[in-house]
Amino acid sequence: MDNILAFTLSVFTGFFAIMNPIANVPIFTSLTEDADKATKRNISKRATLTAFIIVVTFIVLGKFIFEIFGITIPAFKITGGILIFYVGFEMLQSKKSSVKHIKDPETEENIAISPLAIPILAGPGTIVTAMNFASQGNYVNILIVIGVFAVMCLLTHLAFELGDQIVKRLGKNIIVVIGKIMGLIIAIIGTNMIISGIKAAFFE
Repeated sequence: MDNILAFTLSVFTGFFAIMNPIANVPIFTSLTEDADKATKRNISKRATLTAFIIVVTFIVLGKFIFEIFGITIPAFKITGGILIFYVGFEMLQSKKSSVKHIKDPETEENIAISPLAIPILAGPGTIVTAMNFASQGNYVNILIVIGVFAVMCLLTHLAFELGDQIVKRLGKNIIVVIGKIMGLIIAIIGTNMIISGIKAAFFE
């Protein structure tokens, strides 16, 4: 029992550190700034549900998928990093990014899937972390990893819901500043992912 509790705590800590729901709130708000409350709620639900499905799929079939399609972790990191950098760069320039301007239900769904669900929520770091924990033991451990990730997705959804109200109360100017700061952070995260992918591909 003690080992199970220790493993569960370890998994939760790992997922919380890599996903960081609190830090993702301004990102979500910026990406959905043109949407109404109901649309934002739908995007949040779709993003977290999609992230859950993606990560669980990799937990169960990850190694098989990578082998079948010849996918490597370095390639996945580089691709995800490029997408994140692109979003952050447009936010820094105060542009209405093509991936975040809400015009119709199709665009709403696209935003929920990319870049929110993947690679922001279910990015290379999250997937690799999940696969690493799942490979450490038996089916009980796999179920624990899936359960803990489900809780993390729920916490992320709740953070998006609460965080949106908080950001609205801060005022437009503060939101603009937050958007630019988060744009810089997102761009840096993307750059770090690219560098990590290159290092893993050529130097490890």
